[in-house]
Amino acid sequence: QVQLEESGGGPVQAGGSLRLSCTASGSTFSSYYMGWLRQAPGKERETVAAINWNGASTYYGDSAKGRFTISKGNAKNTVYLQMTSLKPEDTGVYYCATDQGNWWAYGSSPQYWGQGTQVTVSS
Repeated sequence: QVQLEESGGGPVQAGGSLRLSCTASGSTFSSYYMGWLRQAPGKERETVAAINWNGASTYYGDSAKGRFTISKGNAKNTVYLQMTSLKPEDTGVYYCATDQGNWWAYGSSPQYWGQGTQVTVSS
């Protein structure tokens, strides 16, 4: 079992920035992906960004490109999502997730999820 804990969400004005953090604990894989998914009201859940276990490969959803940056912490079980130029449409619950595979490429869901952290962007 893997436990994921997110932090860093909150209210922010449009154009502002936030940094989300996620720490994984419990059983770990030798290779894996960690990432962030967003569930916005009335919209389908989407994978915003993901990174592989050594940080060598990243993925960004179309809405995140050019504005969000995903990175690994010094501790390999930590991942960050730096969000800039935030828009009201970025509002939603952001979930940290991990899986051995690149779930977004197959339209599937990651195996492990955190509880989520709310991000609210006001105009």
